[in-house]
Amino acid sequence: MDLNIEKLRIICSIENIEITLHAAKRLEQRGISIADILSCILNGEIIEEYPTDYPYPSCLILGFSTSQQRLHVVVGTNMEIIWIITAYFPDMKKWEKDFKTRKENV
Repeated sequence: MDLNIEKLRIICSIENIEITLHAAKRLEQRGISIADILSCILNGEIIEEYPTDYPYPSCLILGFSTSQQRLHVVVGTNMEIIWIITAYFPDMKKWEKDFKTRKENV
């Protein structure tokens, strides 16, 4: 299955989002809301793909939170449901200025 952001946007609604317990804890700790997640998927771009992830392919999306902060969201999908694996505000120590490229040796 080929992931692309347009396909994810089509199924991106609150009814089709599942959040793992791990992700829910992390989102709460990091102050990231469901609205932030939806904003990131609906306005962002896929910057890394993990096609062999189990049980479904996943990807890293770079977008913006509702307060216009850069946000990374990792999602897995079967193209019916989007599972939120994790989300975080990218750290400048780990990412280049474009927030798309990982810094080496970090």
